[in-house]
Amino acid sequence: MNNHFNNKVVWITGASSGIGEALAYAMSACGAKLILSSRRVDELERVKQACSAPESVQVLPLDLSDTNSLDAAVQEAIKRFGVIDIMIHNGGVTQRSLVIDTDIQVHRKLMELDYFSYVVLTKALLPHFLERKTGHFVVTSSVMGKIGTPMRSAYAAAKHALHGFFDCLRAEVAANNIKVTILTPGYIRTNISLYAVTNKPYGLGAPSENIENGLPPDRAARQIMKAIKRGAFEAFIGKLSGERVGLWLSRFLPGVLTRIAPKLVPK
Repeated sequence: MNNHFNNKVVWITGASSGIGEALAYAMSACGAKLILSSRRVDELERVKQACSAPESVQVLPLDLSDTNSLDAAVQEAIKRFGVIDIMIHNGGVTQRSLVIDTDIQVHRKLMELDYFSYVVLTKALLPHFLERKTGHFVVTSSVMGKIGTPMRSAYAAAKHALHGFFDCLRAEVAANNIKVTILTPGYIRTNISLYAVTNKPYGLGAPSENIENGLPPDRAARQIMKAIKRGAFEAFIGKLSGERVGLWLSRFLPGVLTRIAPKLVPK
């Protein structure tokens, strides 16, 4: 796996914690040159200094919710090393609230951050990939991008939208040697639940039992890198657990999944 990422320029959003942070460490150990983005500059600097080769890491602060700033951010990212080989879309937020209780602004916030920011960044970076006739978009979706369970309507809608957009993009750019890998993580042991949006557009601020029992981020990073290396169209990331069973049911026995979905309330 080391040779695949050696000297590749990899841009990671959501790089200040969780999966993004773990990917930064794993990619740096494999010789990649990194561009790390999130809103929290101090945390990005911490991650940079903890990488194997901090001299090959660039910090590029980025607020994904400010989609009007993203075109300029792409041009700045390209300038950092002259090229970008792999774009890992990893920033975003989750949600916990019933449809009937959820303010429409929550739906707009989730779509803007978890869907439109990915689209804007992709469209701005795509000409660079087309000009070079190479590139790889890696998209962090979720198991919720394939199924639907209670209290996740806004989040699932944004993640479902990612699959539609990036499946179409993959079909359009395949002849140009540009790859698209969609990741469908299950529960990964990160702090994402602390910032989960509730019925109003602010964080839950509470830990999640499901997430606390999830796959450690370093192991998730290794699974992701294997998926990137093999050029997977789509890859489940997580433990061999209920989330993977849910994906299997959604494909082969969707009626069964529909009947049990009301019981799958997040803990």
